[in-house]
Parts: sequence; C-alpha cells; structure tokens
Amino acid sequence: MSSQLSRGRTLLFAIACGLAVANVYYAQPLLDLIAADFGIDHGAVGAIVTVTQIGYGAGLLLIVPLGDRLDRRRLIVGQLSLSFLALGAVTFAPSPWIMLAAMGVVGILAVVAQVIVAYSAILANPTERGRVVGTVTSGIVLGILLARVIAGSIADIGGWRAVFAVSAVATLAMALVLLRATPKETARRERLSYRRLVGSVPTLLVREPVLRVRAILAFLIFTAITTLLTPMVLPLSAPPISLSHTSIGLFGLAGAAGALGAAFAGNQADRGHGQRTTTIGLTIMLASWIPIALLPHSLWWLVLGVVAIDYGLQSVHVTNQGLIYRVRPEAQSRLTAAYMLFYSLGSATGALLSTLTYATWGWNGVCLLGATVSLTALIFWAATKPTAPEHLSTENTNQKVEFP
Repeated sequence: MSSQLSRGRTLLFAIACGLAVANVYYAQPLLDLIAADFGIDHGAVGAIVTVTQIGYGAGLLLIVPLGDRLDRRRLIVGQLSLSFLALGAVTFAPSPWIMLAAMGVVGILAVVAQVIVAYSAILANPTERGRVVGTVTSGIVLGILLARVIAGSIADIGGWRAVFAVSAVATLAMALVLLRATPKETARRERLSYRRLVGSVPTLLVREPVLRVRAILAFLIFTAITTLLTPMVLPLSAPPISLSHTSIGLFGLAGAAGALGAAFAGNQADRGHGQRTTTIGLTIMLASWIPIALLPHSLWWLVLGVVAIDYGLQSVHVTNQGLIYRVRPEAQSRLTAAYMLFYSLGSATGALLSTLTYATWGWNGVCLLGATVSLTALIFWAATKPTAPEHLSTENTNQKVEFP
C-alpha cells in the first residue's frame, strides 16, 4: 500500500490540492475590484465568497462520496477538466449574476482536493496516515495562502479576470499531469446505489461520535478564519493604509506557519496526542484576535495575528482529519464529505457575517465576532472532550457499517 504513495507522488497530490482549493479563495483579496467592476455594494460583495462556499458544500455532499464507488483517478481528472471550463466562465462573465453562478460551479468542482486527500489516506501505510494527510493538507494550506498572493499580484497587472484565466490554464495542466501520474485503483469498490451512497453521509454523522465532534469543531474554526480573511482586504486597501493588492496578498504568506502546524499535528495524531494538540490549537486561535484587533495601530500586529490563527487552525484541522480517517476505512470519501461539509458551512457563514459586520461596525466588530466564535469553539471542545476520548476513533477501525 505505501509503495503506491512515494514522496514525489505525495508532493504532487499536495500541489494539486493547493491548486484546486485556491480557486475558492482567489476572490477574497479581489472583492473591492469585483465590486467596482459590477457596481456591487461592499456590504453585499461577500456573497461571492458565500456562494462559492455553498457550492463547495454541495460538492462535498454530492461528489466526494463517489470516491467510495468510482475510480478516484478518473473522478479527479474529470473534476479538474470541468473546473477549467468553470474558471473560463468566471473569466468572461458579463454580469454579476453569471459570475455568481460560475463561482458556485467552481466551488462544487474544487472539492477534488478532498477526493485527493481521501485517496492519499487510502494509499498511505496506516502507521503513517497522519503524516501523509498532514503533508497533503499542507498543500491545501499553502494553496489558500498563496491564492491571496497570486491573486493580488496578477490583479495589479491584468485585473481580477486575469487571475481566473491563469488559474484555468494551470488547472488544465494539472489534470493532464495527474492523468499520467495517478495510479489506477484495483481495490474493491462499494456497491451502494448513488442515493444510498449520499444518504449514508448523514448516517455516519449520527453513528460516529468522533466524526460528529470534529465536524462541529471544523464549522467553528473555519467560521473564525473566514471572519478574518474575507473582510481583511477592505481596511487594508482603504485610506489611510491604502496598500496595493500585491502587498495585501503578501499578508497571506504570514500564515505559511500554518503549513508547519499541519505537518506537526499530523505527526502528533499518529502518536496519540490529538486531544492535546486540539486544545493548544484552539487556545492559540482565540488569543490571536488580540493582535489582530490592533491592526489600526500597526500592520505588524496583523502579521502576528495571521501567523497565530493559521497555525492554530491547521493544528486542529489536520488532527481532526487524522482521527476521523481511522473510523471507517471503507468509507474514507464519505467521512471526508461529512467532515468537510461543516468546513464549507463554516466558511460560508464567516464570509457572510464578517462583511455585514464590517459594513456596520468596522474592524472592531469583525474582531469581536471572530473572538466570540473562537471562544465558542474552545468551550465546545472543553465540554465534549471527556465524552470523546481518542480511543473511540480507532476502536471501530476493522468493522464495517451497513447502511440502509
């Protein structure tokens, strides 16, 4: 099993995940440009991010479970090929409504990243699954962060449409690479009908306490991070700061420490220290809102806050994934779908609430909202930790669940 996942192929999977998930986040640092182009109010422009995340959530429920039934190689290449077409539609969208629809499709297809993560978990040796998932997820982290840098730099040169045009070409190129580099699957596939396959996703949430607790944590931590990232471009691009989009994008690099958090958390999950890593990560996320709130006084405070919140987020996120993948080995893709559905709902909620909050109460309101969500996550974990010990994530490893 482990021989199918060399370091080179693991790195390729990480790059592919980063490229796919970046498509969901390119719009965030471009909201002011898109708003100006289409005449959208700043209080409503966050709907672009929200629609993309809703699409992502739909893709998690309707597409990712297919990984337990279809050849993942074909599923991955097919999604990337269709993403190329959707990104082209965004590039040439003549109206905000067409752009919104196209961004929704981009979100649906971007779930290919989660198909790849689940695939890497299957190909990995069980004793190294946390490390492998952490490495591949590091690609997602860097994709999210570099999306802001790339989008800002390209937008300053060719406008916001050029960002999606470049991404379309890169996505098509990755589809061709993975067509040749991804191994063909020989494992026995699930024989469930599509209806039963999708219907078993909520069943897993009901039956598996580890999945349920970790999914709710995912909702809360991604609501918090999106509360920061979505409206951040608005105060940074406006007077008196007035940064260029290239400079604003560089703030994403400050969160590169999140990739380190992902790798570290994966190793800790393999060693049985997931609970401690979760507690530390949630605490760091809550504390990060103090320097973030000091943005009006110095940009360096924001840099510190971005580093801290992303490190905490990825520590919790990768620990979550490392633990849920042990629950039902035959349902890796559906476990991914259930968990990441809450991630998508959290991201959509944070995008919508944060732009509305910024329009009404400014940056201080955004920080108060983010801190409240982070505190809620820590309280929820403190309340559920005694009832969700880590051994629950491994006790059913060799059992198979029958779905109605």
